[in-house]
This record gives sequence, structure tokens and C-alpha cells, in this order.
Amino acid sequence: MERLDKVLSNLGYGSRKEIKAMVKKGIVQVDGKIVKDNGMQLEPEKVKILVNGEEVVYRKNIYLMMNKPAGVVSATVDNYDETVIDLLYPEHQVFDPFPVGRLDKDTVGLLLITNDGELNHKLISPKWHVDKVYYAEIDKSVDEKDVKAFEAGVLLDDGYKCMSAKLEILEATEDGSKVYVTVQEGKYHQVKRMFEAQGKKVVYLRRIRFGKLDLDESLQEGEYRELTEEELGMLIQG
Repeated sequence: MERLDKVLSNLGYGSRKEIKAMVKKGIVQVDGKIVKDNGMQLEPEKVKILVNGEEVVYRKNIYLMMNKPAGVVSATVDNYDETVIDLLYPEHQVFDPFPVGRLDKDTVGLLLITNDGELNHKLISPKWHVDKVYYAEIDKSVDEKDVKAFEAGVLLDDGYKCMSAKLEILEATEDGSKVYVTVQEGKYHQVKRMFEAQGKKVVYLRRIRFGKLDLDESLQEGEYRELTEEELGMLIQG
């Protein structure tokens, strides 16, 4: 059960104060009856709500794709830094969304944001084997030894052995390398620490794919959009 004013506020019909005024005017109906109490409890998916004679299309969850910029943290709240949630419009913030997993502060690229806890768990749990693909630039030459080490499972500085990962070399010189990295985990600073274990440093990191979903290249860093039904289906099906 949810409060009527919260439901309408989450759907962008205004603040709770504004919705209270709408109820007072008698322009809100539930199942054909004019509402008297803006705080009435209801199950929004089971009732018919009208505002000014127009039916309210209810949705419980939102699903967003962001091209995360550098300098912003993947969190809902932070005392020191701007968060990815701060970049959302108010009509999306009211759904109390959160980032799916996290990207480091200086890492850019594809970040999913939702308030669907069940889907979030599926996408970040290693047991579901969801691929996350990154484009990375490395300070030194990456070679086949690194490829085999990633495939075998890199041992991190804290003693944790990573799951097998795929390392694809795009370009390699003594001055640096460009690679794709595919992992199925989301450990803290994982990709950077995997290369550090190989004596190399990541100088640029960008996530370009999550599961079957590719980053929308038309999104500038800091921009986001809602997922299409087709894209959401791709995530749910894995």
C-alpha cells in the first residue's frame, strides 16, 4: 500500500503540497470516486486514478542509462562529491533510484540507474555471469602474458583471486596500450588493481557494455536517458 500523494508525486504530477491542493479542488478520482484525503492508502497497480479526467499511467520502476562523467561518484549520497543521482532531473530523483554497481570516480561510461532491487541484484551478482566490458588505456605495453594471467584469474593485492577475465589487445607499444577488458565481477577498483598486479597502470577507463547493452554513443558525458523496452528486455533476459 502507498499514499496517493506519493504515487502522484513520483509520477511527476507535482509536489505533495501541490497534489494536496489538487485533491482539495476535487480533480482527483480513484475508481470513479472523488478523493477527499490526499494521504489515502492504495495499491496503485490495482486501481484507476484520474487527474482532471485523464487516467494516470502508473509505473513502479525506472531504468536509466547514463554516460557517467569523471569526477562524479557512483552513490546516492556523498558528503564531499557530486553523485550520479545529483545529475538526474527531479522527476527521476523522486523514484529514489540508485546506481547498479559502481564506477570509480575517475572512470567514465555506461552506468545503469534504477530503483528495481531485484534486477540490480541479478546484474551485479557474479553467479549470474553478466559481462561488463571496458575500454582501457594502459601506461605500458600489454602482452600475451597479461592475456593469460587475466584468463587464469589475477591475484589482487589483498589476496583475492579474480574470476577469469578476457583481455583483448587493440594496440600495444612501449609507450602504452589500448585494450578491451571483460569482467563478471565488480570488486573495488578491480580493473585498475588487476593491471597493477601485472606491474602496469590504467590511465583511462571507460565502460562500454553491460550485459548485452551497449553504451548509447549519442549520450554526452553527464547525459542520460530512459531505457527502451527492448533494452530493458535484453537486461532482464541476460
